[in-house]
Amino acid sequence: MSKLTHLDDKGEARMVDVTDKALTEREARAEARIHMKVETLRMITEGAHPKGDVLAVARIAGIMAAKRTHDLIPLCHALNLTSVKVELTPGEDGASVHVMTHCKLSGQTGVEMEALTAASVAALTLYDMCKAVDKGMEISGVRLLEKKGGRSGHWVADNQ
Repeated sequence: MSKLTHLDDKGEARMVDVTDKALTEREARAEARIHMKVETLRMITEGAHPKGDVLAVARIAGIMAAKRTHDLIPLCHALNLTSVKVELTPGEDGASVHVMTHCKLSGQTGVEMEALTAASVAALTLYDMCKAVDKGMEISGVRLLEKKGGRSGHWVADNQ
């Protein structure tokens, strides 16, 4: 098992020093899913939601969240992201939305937290926009799917 990088030799929290790390291309993909009533998804996909295009709002929220991850997660570095993509796809079950995120940069530290934060906030935004009509929505499956670059190289989640 690897050593936790955000703890020093005394076990105290610290921000990882990335000064000597090589500048490399880094990418991460993450996902989340929000489950809802069939009627709620129909309202969203047919453009009948009283708040308008909730998918567009959730997409923008996910992008903004990726850019502000360092403000939300202690010890995360502020990153100069070069690309953030957030895709929201109605589930084949007719009662969910699948959120997929992809973050990229050329830098000294990875973008996994940015991809995960984007997926989480996009799903939370869908909940917020739709809670007036469906308080029982459930967010699940927030996870990292893939990361590329850096010292640890390429990693892909099982069961993609």
